[in-house]
Amino acid sequence: MKKTFLLLAALLSVSAGAIAQSPAPTAVQPYDLGDYIRDDRFVDVRLSPKGTYVAATVPLTVDDKTVLVILKPGESKPYGHVTLKNRNTHVADFWWVSDDRLLFTVGERAGGLEQPVSFGEIWGTNADGSKQGIIAGARASASASRAGGRAKAEGVSIQMVDTLIDDDDEVLVSVTPFAAGEIPFTSLERMNVFTGTRKPVARAPARGASFLVDHAGQVRFAEGLNRDFDSVLYYRKDDKSEWQLINDETASGTVVSALGFSADNATAYLQAEELQGPDSIRAFDVATQTMKQVVRDELHDPAGLVRAVGKRYPIGVVFLGGKPRFEYFDPASADAKLHRALQSSFPGSVVLVTSATVDGRYALLEVFDDRNPGDLFIFDTQAKKADRFMSRADWLKPDRLGTMTPVYFKARDGVEVEALLTVPAGSSGKNLPLIIHPHGGPFGVQDLWGYNQDVQMMASHGYGVLQVNFRGSGGYGKSFLELGHKQWGLTMQDDLTDATQWAIREGIADRNRICIYGASYGGYASLMGVAKEPDLYRCAVGYVGVYDLKMLWGRGDISQSSYGRDFLSEALGKDQLDGSSPNKLASRIKVPVFLAAGGADVRAPQSHSEAMAQALRAAGKPVEEMYYSTEGHGFVKEENQIAYYTKLFQFFARHLGGRAPVAPAAKK
Repeated sequence: MKKTFLLLAALLSVSAGAIAQSPAPTAVQPYDLGDYIRDDRFVDVRLSPKGTYVAATVPLTVDDKTVLVILKPGESKPYGHVTLKNRNTHVADFWWVSDDRLLFTVGERAGGLEQPVSFGEIWGTNADGSKQGIIAGARASASASRAGGRAKAEGVSIQMVDTLIDDDDEVLVSVTPFAAGEIPFTSLERMNVFTGTRKPVARAPARGASFLVDHAGQVRFAEGLNRDFDSVLYYRKDDKSEWQLINDETASGTVVSALGFSADNATAYLQAEELQGPDSIRAFDVATQTMKQVVRDELHDPAGLVRAVGKRYPIGVVFLGGKPRFEYFDPASADAKLHRALQSSFPGSVVLVTSATVDGRYALLEVFDDRNPGDLFIFDTQAKKADRFMSRADWLKPDRLGTMTPVYFKARDGVEVEALLTVPAGSSGKNLPLIIHPHGGPFGVQDLWGYNQDVQMMASHGYGVLQVNFRGSGGYGKSFLELGHKQWGLTMQDDLTDATQWAIREGIADRNRICIYGASYGGYASLMGVAKEPDLYRCAVGYVGVYDLKMLWGRGDISQSSYGRDFLSEALGKDQLDGSSPNKLASRIKVPVFLAAGGADVRAPQSHSEAMAQALRAAGKPVEEMYYSTEGHGFVKEENQIAYYTKLFQFFARHLGGRAPVAPAAKK
C-alpha cells in the first residue's frame, strides 16, 4: 500500500512539474502571481476497494483538460489512464465500482461558465485502461464498442446514485429524460458497468427527484418537486413497498432532505429547514416513522454527515460555518473517539476521510486549513498510523500565507452577521489597507474558512481581506437567506457597509485605504458600494459583474428558463430596479473603478460592464477596463489570468499602497 502512495506522489509531482506556471517560491520571488493561480497537483484521489490501485484526477492547464490516472505498486508509469482527445474536456467525477473497474463523468466548459458542466453521461474504464469509453448517455453510440458493450444513444441524463459495494457488475443510477417546458419524472435503475444496459428499480413519485438508498442497496427515500414546485420527501420500507409522503413543503413550509442511514438501517438522518434559524438534523425511526431533532447549531446549518473512519455509516455532523467543527451522535463511541483523535493529531487543521478500502483497513485522509489547500495521508486503522504522501500545493509555504479568522458583528437592524478576516503573514492585524471582498451568487452561497486563492493573493500583497456573509448567504438557515430577497442594493448592501464600519471601529482598517472588490454578484456589490457610500471606499473592482438589474430580465441565461424567471421574481423583483443599479448611479461614484469581463459570458454578459463603463465615462469618472472575447464567467486561460491579476494588483497598489505584483517568468 505504501509503495502505491509514494509512486502516486512521484508521478503527480512529475506531471505537475511539466505543467507548472512558475518555479517554487523563494526569498527572491515571494509574490509571484503564478504561484497562486497554478493548478493543484490533483483534484481528487481515491483508493480502489481492495487497495490494489489508486486513481487520481490531474489538471493539465496547457490543454485545458483534467485526466484520470490509475496507479499500481511497483510500476514506474501509470497502470492505466484516461486522456480525452479534445481540448476543454475534463474527467469531472469518478467512482471505483470494483477493484478493477471505474466509472466516470466527462465535463466541458459550456456557455461561458468557468466550471466544466457534465452532460449526464457515464463513461467507464478498466484499471489498466482497457474497455474504455462512454457506456450510457446521449453520445453513447459513438464509442460504445470500446467500452465493451452495446450501449445506444439516449435523450436522458444519467447520474450515479450508489456503487453497490457488494456487486462488481452493476450500479444504481438515476435516469432523467430530456424534456422541454416541464420538469420530468426520474427513475432509479440498475446499470451494468460494462454494457450500460439497465433494468428499472423504482420510479420517483415526484418530478425532478433524487434518491437515497440504504446500506443494503434498497432505495428508501425520494425527494422531488410537487405541482407548486415545492419540495416533497417520500419514504418506503423496501423496494417492494409503496411510497409514503412524509414531508410536503407546501403544507409544512420547510424542506426536509434525507442524508443517510445508521449502520443497522434502523434510523435515517434527515436535514430539516426550520422556520427560524439554522437547519437541524433529525433522526427518523423507520419502524415507527417518527422523527426527533438530534443536532442543531445556534448559527450554522449542518454541512453534511460525518462517516466513521474507514466505514460507510454516519457517526455525526460537520459544520463548516465559522471554524469547521464536528458534533457526534454518540460522543462516547469508539468511532467518535477515533475521529476526534485524528482531529487532535493535526491541531488547527480539519481532517476529512475521502475514501477507504472495503475492509476498512486503510483510509485516505485530507488535511486542510486556512493556509494549506490540502495534504493527503494514508491512515492504517489497525496500526493507528498516518503516513503523509503528497500535497495539493507544496510550493506554497504556510508561514508566508495569511491567517483567516471568523468574526461577528451586528448589522444596523440587529441582525448578527458572520465574516472572515484574513490578515497578512507577520501583520499585527491593525491599521491595514483593507479589501472588502463580497462573494457571488448571492443567494445560498457562503464564504467558508479555509484556503482561498484570491484571498491569499491579496494578503501576500499586504492587504487585509474581509469576506462578509451578508443576509441572503447560505449556511445560516432559510430565514437568513430570505432576508436578502428583493434587497439588492438595500439591506444586503448595508451589511457590507456595516462590516466596513465595524473594521474601522475595531482598528483593523485604515479608513483612508479601503477598496471593495468582487466577482459576479460581488462585482455588483462593489460598484453599488461606491455608489451608495461614495466617501467610504478608495476604489472599486467589478469582475464579471452585473450592473443593470433590468438587464438581468433580458440578457444572460438566467431569464431564458422558467426557473430562472421564477428566481428573479422571488429574489430580485421587477420594481424600482434603476435605484439599485450601479450604472444608473454613476454620477455618485467618486473613486477609480476597474472592470473586467468575458465576451463569452452568458451569466453576466460583457454588455453589463460596457454599460457601466459608458455611464462612468459620461459622468466624467475614471474607469479602467479589461475584456477577453473568448472568456466566460471567470477567466480560464493562464495568460489571461496573469494579465488580469497583474493589472488588478497594480490598480490596488496605486490606490491602497500595497506591494506591486510580480508576474511569473516567461516560459521558454
